[in-house]
Amino acid sequence: QVQLVESGGGSVQAGGSLRLSCVGTRYPYSRYCMGWFRQAPGKEREGVAAIYTGGSGTYYADSVKGRFTISQGNAANTVYLQMNSLKPEDTAMYYCAADPPPCDPSARYFTYWGQGTQVTVSS
Repeated sequence: QVQLVESGGGSVQAGGSLRLSCVGTRYPYSRYCMGWFRQAPGKEREGVAAIYTGGSGTYYADSVKGRFTISQGNAANTVYLQMNSLKPEDTAMYYCAADPPPCDPSARYFTYWGQGTQVTVSS
């Protein structure tokens, strides 16, 4: 069973930055789509950013374009989300997720999920 572990969440003031990390283990494949979703209280879970670790395909939600950057670590099972110019509306639980190939970084649902890490942005 694939396991995903997130880290890097926390509290920051508006305009600040945070970097989230996700490490996946027990992957039966060498390449995956890996990405970040978020869910704020009372709202639906939404895709934030995703990347295909076997190529250059990426996805960003319109609300984070130009502020967030997803990248792959040296290991294919590690991804990062650099979040700059954070806004109070970015406050949510952020979940790392992975999907085996064939996969689409813009998909609204991935197969495997982490436990989540909280990001809180104060004004």
